[in-house]
Amino acid sequence: MKAEYDFTNASKNPYVRSRKNAVTIRLDAATIDYFKQLAGEVSLPYQTLINAYLTDCAKRKLKPDINWK
Repeated sequence: MKAEYDFTNASKNPYVRSRKNAVTIRLDAATIDYFKQLAGEVSLPYQTLINAYLTDCAKRKLKPDINWK
């Protein structure tokens, strides 16, 4: 094994997925139940389904239709 390696011409591994960050969010029980039921219908883990939904919203730059006043 070398004492030092030169990575100046290295490239990223195209087969490695990007890492996800763990966060804590508070969701209503009804929301979790909805995604758990839907996840069972499409055979995905519910957290994966929630992530896919939020990713889609972010890509389409959707904004919530909530009136806080």
